[in-house]
Amino acid sequence: MKTVNLMDPGLLTDPYRGFAQLREEAPVLRASFPGQDTPIWLVTRYDDVKSVLSDHRFVNDPGNVPGAEVTDMREKLTQARGVPPEYARYLTDGILDLDGDDHLRLRRLVSRAFTARRVTELRPRVEEISAELLDALPTDRVVDLVEEYAYPLPITVICELVGIPEADRAQWRVWGARMTTMEPGALAEPLVGVVEYIRDLIPRRRAEPADDLLTGLIRAHDEDGDRFTDTELITMVLTLVLAGHETTAHLIGNGAAALLTHPDQLARLRAEPSLVPRAVHELMRWCGPVHGTRMRYAAEDVEVGGTVVRRGEPVMALIVSANGDPRRFGDPDRLDIAREPDSRREVHVGFGHGLHYCLGAALARQEGEVAFSGLLSRFPRLRLAVAPEKLERQPLPMSWRLASLPVLLDG
Repeated sequence: MKTVNLMDPGLLTDPYRGFAQLREEAPVLRASFPGQDTPIWLVTRYDDVKSVLSDHRFVNDPGNVPGAEVTDMREKLTQARGVPPEYARYLTDGILDLDGDDHLRLRRLVSRAFTARRVTELRPRVEEISAELLDALPTDRVVDLVEEYAYPLPITVICELVGIPEADRAQWRVWGARMTTMEPGALAEPLVGVVEYIRDLIPRRRAEPADDLLTGLIRAHDEDGDRFTDTELITMVLTLVLAGHETTAHLIGNGAAALLTHPDQLARLRAEPSLVPRAVHELMRWCGPVHGTRMRYAAEDVEVGGTVVRRGEPVMALIVSANGDPRRFGDPDRLDIAREPDSRREVHVGFGHGLHYCLGAALARQEGEVAFSGLLSRFPRLRLAVAPEKLERQPLPMSWRLASLPVLLDG
């Protein structure tokens, strides 16, 4: 069996075609991950991806694999990226990496902030932020829609929800961008900055409580520190803010580029704005920013797609190939804004599946709906300022991000 190089230029520049080819070769493949010498399994097909993501025999924490010496891919990755050992736990000991009751314990602390009802109550504020950003966009020059709209909208929303002071939000944008780079050693400085910032913010918010999620988390910590530790508090804030704006920003950027390069779909969406919720689902399927899940580890020998994954072996479920699997989606390469059923429960796996289904999915969908609705209604002559083939992407494995999205708004 061949080993897939996830840093292969073909996969970085055209992951949709590249992973589609791999999916048709086999449902499960070996791969090498950047900075790792331990091979991983890639799961490529829709049904198998959903199965892995909902199977309790696959765990996120390698420490939960019984009776086996397991290579901790997270530890190796943080070492390869130059993270000081005392800060590595803030990337590995949070809600994204816990299993079972520990995961549910942390999820319950914040889940009420992301219920459908709470997200619906937030919508007027999200629309207000969107309108303010659109009002500020200049119509007499080329605008980078990623930098001037796609990022500011979700980072403002999540920072208000969590309780990050307005004066500090620009720095979070810088930290988030630096933490996603693959440059050796580049992760350490922003991670240290984020952790120390949160560590300083906690006592300030404890002294001056507010109507925000951070105040609630501090209260939970102070009332039961044995069940919600200092590290978990800091990691929760870090995860919520970074995950709460990075992926949504690139969903908006990728989605806007997709619509601008598919004029038939753009025209239909303008003519039928009621399709916007379904369009957001389709854009998440067709050009979602996350292409692979966090690593899972087999807690016992498990057969997946005809291949036995041995106990302790790491597995990555490929969202990008699952969402393009013709076994589940008819003509999957075609962008169709009316494809997804008009319901809350999506068919695609862009937000994951199972226990670790994205906590903020409802908020991300709403932000996408508001972002596209506002942008398209405000600027009926919106168009790309460069040829589609000139759009630059960030060369990150398992991710699809525009470096910029130059557009003209008027004239």
